[in-house]
Amino acid sequence: MSVSKYLNQDYEVLRSQCLWEKKLFCDPHFPAAPESLGFNKLGPNSEKTEGVEWKRPGDLCQKPQFIIAEATRADVCQGKLGDCWLMAAIADLTLDKKILARVIYPEQNFKDKDKYAGIFHFQLWQYGQWVDVVVDDKIPTIKGKLLFVKSKEQTEFWSALLEKAYAKVNGCYENLIGGFASEANEDFTGGILEWYSLNKAPLNLFNIMEKALCRGSLLSTYISASNDEKEHKTAEQLVKRHAYSITAAQKVKVIKTDKVVELLRLRNPWGHLEWNGAWSDGSKEWDQVSPEDKAKLHYSTDDGEFWMTYADYILRYSRLEICNLTPDTPSDDLICWNTCQFEGSWKIGSTAGGCLNFPATFCKNPQYRVKLDIDSQGDNKCSALVALMQKGARQAKHKGVKNYAIGFYIYKVPDKYKGKQGVCLGPEDLRRPVAQSEFVHMREVCQRFNLPLDEYVIIPATKESNKEANFLLRVFSEK
Repeated sequence: MSVSKYLNQDYEVLRSQCLWEKKLFCDPHFPAAPESLGFNKLGPNSEKTEGVEWKRPGDLCQKPQFIIAEATRADVCQGKLGDCWLMAAIADLTLDKKILARVIYPEQNFKDKDKYAGIFHFQLWQYGQWVDVVVDDKIPTIKGKLLFVKSKEQTEFWSALLEKAYAKVNGCYENLIGGFASEANEDFTGGILEWYSLNKAPLNLFNIMEKALCRGSLLSTYISASNDEKEHKTAEQLVKRHAYSITAAQKVKVIKTDKVVELLRLRNPWGHLEWNGAWSDGSKEWDQVSPEDKAKLHYSTDDGEFWMTYADYILRYSRLEICNLTPDTPSDDLICWNTCQFEGSWKIGSTAGGCLNFPATFCKNPQYRVKLDIDSQGDNKCSALVALMQKGARQAKHKGVKNYAIGFYIYKVPDKYKGKQGVCLGPEDLRRPVAQSEFVHMREVCQRFNLPLDEYVIIPATKESNKEANFLLRVFSEK
C-alpha cells in the first residue's frame, strides 16, 4: 500500500529541521489564522470566532499527552462545530486498534523532548489514495478551552489534532459542518459503504450488523427529519438529524423466561444525552439479566453511550450505514474482495454528465468495462458492490460547490464487443440497463448487485445534464 505526502510535506524531514533549528513547527499550508477556521459561520467577523486564540497543548496544561493509556470512544466529545458525523466516525475508529494505529500513529507524543517539535501527522484516505497529513499542534481555543472536539481528559489531544488534520484536507474547519459519518468512515479506512433504509430493513439485519461489527466494519446511523427539526430532541432523549455510531450488537438472555433479547449499543458523539427508554442506563430491564451480563455490557456510565433493543432501534431510526473494510485495511477478519477502481470526469463539451433522461449528453458519459467471472453465490452469479464518488465538493464548499445527484447504470456488453477494449457502446446499446443505482445528493452512491457472470459496462452519470466534476468509480466483487 503506497502512501503519498499530502502537499509534499514530509513529516520526518520537517520534524528534523525544526529540531535542528530548535523551533516549533508552524504549518504554512494550514496556518493558525482566520482562513483555517472558515469563511461564513466561522468567518473572521462571526460571533463564533470572536476571541479565538490558537494555542499549543503545552500552553493549555502542564503535561499534555497525545494518548492517555489508550484511545477510546470517551476521548471524542464534540465541540462547537456541527461535525457530529465526523465525531461518530472517530468514535467508531477506536473500536479497532489496528485501523486506529494506522490513522493516528499512536507512538507520537509530547513527552520526548528530543523528538517533540510541535508537529504531528495522520494517515487518511482521499479519493482512492492514502495520504500522510502533517499539522502543527496549534489548536483553536476561547478563554483557554478547546473550541472544537475534546477528550474528557483535558490533558489528552489526539482527537483534537486528528480533527485538525481532517479540516486541513477539507480546506478549513467550517467545511466540516454537516455530513454523513460514512464519509469519514471511508476516509479512515478506505472502505466501501452499504446502507439500509430501516423502514425496509431485511429480516436478518440484526445478524448483518452483528457480523459486520465482528469483522471490524464501522456502523453509523441517524433519524431523518426536516431542516427545522435538525438536532431536535425527542421525549426519549434521541436527537434528530444527528449522527450516532453503533458500537456493539449483543444478544442477552432474560433470566426468568430464557427469552433472548437483541441489543444494540449506540453512542451520541456529544458525550451526553442518552436514550431513556427500555434498556437505558439504570432501567428496570437490567434487573432481568445476570450480573455477568451486566458487567460485560458496561451499561451504567453517563457518557453518551447507551443500549436499546433492536426492535426499538428499527422503529425510531431511519438509516443505517455500514462501512465495510477492504483488502488493504489492517484487520484480521475481512470479506475477500476482487477490486478495481477508475478515475474520470464529466466535462461540458466532451464528456458531459447527464443521466438517461438526457440522451444527447448521456452517451457522452465515460464508460468502464468490468468482467464478473467469479461465482460467489453458487448460482452462476457474482455479488458485487459498485461505488461512485464525486471528488472535491466538500473542499470547495466555500465556492458554493455542492454534491450533485449522482448515480450509475450497468449494461451487459453485447457479444460483438466482448473482449474488445476501447470500444464504447453506442446509443442503440444503451437502451436497457441490466441494473442501476439510485441517484443521491451525497459524496458517494453505493449499491450491491447479484449479476450473472458476464462482461459489463458501467456508466457514471449526474441526474442533471451538463454538470462538471471529477469522480472515482470502485467495483468490489466477492471472491
